[in-house]
Amino acid sequence: MVLTPEEWVRQHTVQFLLQEKSYPKSYINVEKLVKVNDINKRYDAVVFEPDGSIFLLVECKAPEVKITQDTFDQIARYNLKLKAKFLMVTNGLNHYFCQMDLEKEQYIFLKELPTFTNNQNQR
Repeated sequence: MVLTPEEWVRQHTVQFLLQEKSYPKSYINVEKLVKVNDINKRYDAVVFEPDGSIFLLVECKAPEVKITQDTFDQIARYNLKLKAKFLMVTNGLNHYFCQMDLEKEQYIFLKELPTFTNNQNQR
């Protein structure tokens, strides 16, 4: 695999999830195909719940890519299908975390993601 700038960000993000947030490696999945409005898309990374639902959806961009509203719109479209509880958007320099309100179809920005051990209290 070629280490593109986006792949570098993805690998560091996975390490952040493992080391800083204590998410189990077996719950993390990277670069899989998902169909959104009959179009094949790839998510960068997800963290699953023990029951198989998606806890966190991650969108990685290369460091030179500015994170804009379009970036959030992209991950929100993916999440209409995946229904993750949390979203993370990063370019390796700037990191944004959101908690989803799936009923209202909106997200609330957070200062940080919950650690895995704290997730249990938020379900």
